[in-house]
Amino acid sequence: MTTGERGAKAAVAAAGPAVAPFGSWHSPISVELVSGAEVTISEPATDGESVFWLEGRPAEGGRRTLLRHGADGVTRELTPNPFRAGNRVHEYGGGTFLADGELVIVSSQTDGRLYRLDAEGIAAPSPITPEGPWRFADLRLDPRSPRLVAVRETHDAQRPDDHHLVVNEIVALALDGSDGAGRVLVTGLDFVAAPRLSPDGRWLAWLEWDMPAMPWDASRLRVAPVLEDRTLGEARTLAGGEGISVAQPEWSPAGVLHVVSDETGWWNLYAFDGGLSEELSDASRRPVAPMPAEFADAAWVFDRSSYAFTPDGGILATPRADGRDRLIRIDPDGTVREVETPFTEFEGLRIAGATAVVAGSGPHDGNALLRLDPRSGEPAGVLARSLPSPIDPAVLPTAEPIIFPTSGGATARALFYRPANDHFRGPEGEKPPLLVLVHGGPTDSASSGLSLSRALFTSRGIAVADVDYRGSTGYGREYRDGLKLGLGVVDVDDVTAAARFLAARGDVDPARMAVAGGSAGGYTTLACLAFRPDVFAAGISLFGIADLELIHEDSHKFESRYDEGHVGPWDGDHAVWRERSPIHALDRMRAPLLVMQGLEDRVVPPSQVDAMDAAFRAHGHPYIALRFEGEGHGFRRAETKRAQYRAEIGFLARVFGFTPADGIEPLDVPGLA
Repeated sequence: MTTGERGAKAAVAAAGPAVAPFGSWHSPISVELVSGAEVTISEPATDGESVFWLEGRPAEGGRRTLLRHGADGVTRELTPNPFRAGNRVHEYGGGTFLADGELVIVSSQTDGRLYRLDAEGIAAPSPITPEGPWRFADLRLDPRSPRLVAVRETHDAQRPDDHHLVVNEIVALALDGSDGAGRVLVTGLDFVAAPRLSPDGRWLAWLEWDMPAMPWDASRLRVAPVLEDRTLGEARTLAGGEGISVAQPEWSPAGVLHVVSDETGWWNLYAFDGGLSEELSDASRRPVAPMPAEFADAAWVFDRSSYAFTPDGGILATPRADGRDRLIRIDPDGTVREVETPFTEFEGLRIAGATAVVAGSGPHDGNALLRLDPRSGEPAGVLARSLPSPIDPAVLPTAEPIIFPTSGGATARALFYRPANDHFRGPEGEKPPLLVLVHGGPTDSASSGLSLSRALFTSRGIAVADVDYRGSTGYGREYRDGLKLGLGVVDVDDVTAAARFLAARGDVDPARMAVAGGSAGGYTTLACLAFRPDVFAAGISLFGIADLELIHEDSHKFESRYDEGHVGPWDGDHAVWRERSPIHALDRMRAPLLVMQGLEDRVVPPSQVDAMDAAFRAHGHPYIALRFEGEGHGFRRAETKRAQYRAEIGFLARVFGFTPADGIEPLDVPGLA
């Protein structure tokens, strides 16, 4: 902060906050800051010497690049522009690269091939897989031979978008490229994930599951010996099955297989003691630090990691409970100790040798790549930050966890954020507008870490509620299953109940409440407006689902039967699918609607927006649709995000009748008087 800025802040503090209508406050959290200055940090990894991670850059069209922080303290970019690191296995990717000393292999988002990189970032990437209809994810090095194992997804060359023709397998790939697209190790399943070789290379463990289940519904942990010819022997199931989800298998340095299972109702950690003798069975499983918390989340992307092994035989882990993550150490004797940090969200915990890393964020801290003490877990430094400079805490909101009654005598949860800006206060007697956020998935969860997109609204005088409706993760299996066969009913009940709860408590203006969400959250937004038209005065849907029948017929393989668990069997009567599709109830909507859609979306087709266009034009409903070239399922480009946030604030200003600050104009909404 400069001397002038400190003086201005002191002057404001002395004079007291200015009085201005909610929504019209000036804010240092600008649209430009939110849309372009913040990078993403994902997939942290370490080989014991160097630390690696992916950085997403909105200013470069959302391109993700691989960075390496070496033992010499220098950070190097290993995939300079125009290389785009990533993959589209399951369409959502993850498990993009592996790194071990001078060996670095990364997947290209552009062509799906695997490339070998120069660990110094000097030489150009060199492909090790051929051109073709293949995608690769979840890479692991074979400790006994110069090859890696990976998940391979093969699309038909003539009909690449036909999900019936997509094949998912585990393959082995020679590092010199001599195996071409790979030698098949595991095949014949609908889905496979997490191939994990034991430290001696003699066993391969992996996850598998069958449609219509998703991996968080029912999956199996399988293991097979690796034979001398590097093929697999007879496989057996060690955990999981009908109604049980297993996740994140990993081998300890001592060769003990671990896995996360929700068989008790919580995703907890288990160890298979005694090695992998022929007599080993699920009876050898030992619960590791059982607790009412989640050691995993819904595996939308590959290679999640919420626990890792310390050099002294302990475990660091980041279980989630009550809407936030915690960092804990599990001693070899089972003693559990929480590590105090200012962070409430963690992702990608990794330990190798004397190096431990994790991505973390807190209420006032943007996402950061943290170095930890590998034994105690204590924070030991920051290697990278998502924000170029810290944000003034005076304009950042603090989460208030709320539990509120909802339908069927149940309770639901949310994080409530009051308007926060020390420079302003609302007029006497005026209550702030409310923006209710609906996360996607619908298995995601509300985040308690710093969100500039959320602070963009709260710093301008708009309250925000981030709802963990039934179906969200982080609260155990029963809560996660609370949305089964209830999509369009249960989620709508919980989201509207959150808004009504806050209005009844006197926190917000009941006449100025809006609902917003993306993907599955966009569906719930549309469903709230169509099926509960008396609650919200406005809605914002980003790449949201309007027609459940169309999305089912036009979906990709990973989600091709996902909706059946939330709506009902597809081979039966489709009446319930039509009844819960907002596209057939648009005439019941009363609230103005803003829709935004990427034209390259492979998950929610843009045709859904075209159908809404036609229906709304027919009866003049106040509605505006913004379409973005070059964007898919989730906006990445800085210019798109600038347009998105300006439109959102301008839309709410137009509907709720306030004048936005900082050069943002109210949005012209056709049909709105």
